[in-house]
Amino acid sequence: MSGFTRRNFLQTTGLTALAYATGLPLSIAQAAREKELNIYCWEGYNSDDVLDPFRREFSAKVRAEGLTSDPDAVNRLRAGETKVWDLINLNNPWAREMMWPEKLINELPRDRFEPMFSKMMPEFHPPYEWAMDKTGKHLLGMTQRFGPFSFVVNTNKISRKMAEDQGFKLFLDPKMKGRYGVLTYDNWNIYHMSLAADVHPFKKHSKAEIDAFAKAAKQVFNGAKLLTDDLVAMNLALINGEIDAYFTGGTYTASPARFDGAKQVRGITPNSGPMDGKGGIIWIELTSVVNNPQVSPLAEEFLAYVQRGDVSKKVAFAEGTYNPVTQMGSKDVLAKFNKEELDAIQWDSLEQEMANSADYDINPDYAAMYDIYSAAKRERES
Repeated sequence: MSGFTRRNFLQTTGLTALAYATGLPLSIAQAAREKELNIYCWEGYNSDDVLDPFRREFSAKVRAEGLTSDPDAVNRLRAGETKVWDLINLNNPWAREMMWPEKLINELPRDRFEPMFSKMMPEFHPPYEWAMDKTGKHLLGMTQRFGPFSFVVNTNKISRKMAEDQGFKLFLDPKMKGRYGVLTYDNWNIYHMSLAADVHPFKKHSKAEIDAFAKAAKQVFNGAKLLTDDLVAMNLALINGEIDAYFTGGTYTASPARFDGAKQVRGITPNSGPMDGKGGIIWIELTSVVNNPQVSPLAEEFLAYVQRGDVSKKVAFAEGTYNPVTQMGSKDVLAKFNKEELDAIQWDSLEQEMANSADYDINPDYAAMYDIYSAAKRERES
């Protein structure tokens, strides 16, 4: 999107802006939307490997913008960008808990899309909770990529068993000081620092729990050798021996290094923890149709398109990171992955890691914890 600023992107993709900018009657601007599709998504769906075949098949002009934060993306819709986007791809709780109640997304026709869930892995068979509204009547989106997300170790230095048994307490061990990095994905760091403090991140917190979180956040930051938001740099530090582990990571971050042959880089899911006995968190992406006043008819076509077996494989192995997809419940889709690809996404332990993980959810005290977290981070960086 070189030379294409966010401002003129909004101008050329919003229906009303399109009509004003071109001087066309609104009816013509509406017709123009029939071959346009605007997607706001996590990286992967914006890959040309995924988008180009769709562009050709539907003679469509497709624009995709990558997002970096679920809450920020929701806030952009709240601020009026429902007039810009046709599809939004976020982690699992936001559709059910926020976007649907606030009328930011549309429901999907169940007769068309619900049968597709039956071909997914058993955990996602219909009615899948996160894809439905709280009444169980309205289908809010389609699942695809997912994965466990806790931390990563070099198994040549720290055994998988030891890491799974210790969980996030590993990073509070004085012997680990200066031996690990922190991958600064802020919202995930907050959840994981809660787990290190034996605090359930997805429940309302007492003062004692907030204090425990603050203590853990400070200790994790102060014991880290390096901080970065660059997963490639973090994996390189792990491989070259600069660190032995990094805080916040999983299949999503470890998979590129594993696919390149560094099998000692492994995402870890703790065996136990404070979330009703579970110690890891699993994210599941849900793609929903935005409540755009002139939503493109291609939005639903794209949702059906990415469910195809060959496209599901492309989504799983889009450039950058590699992840399992729910469509791997189909033998035909699973057969598209070779041994090296399955090893990269840690298919051998996925069932166990899912069993030991709670689903990603919304933290009711996120704002307060974010302030504490930010102060601890600034202190470490000063």
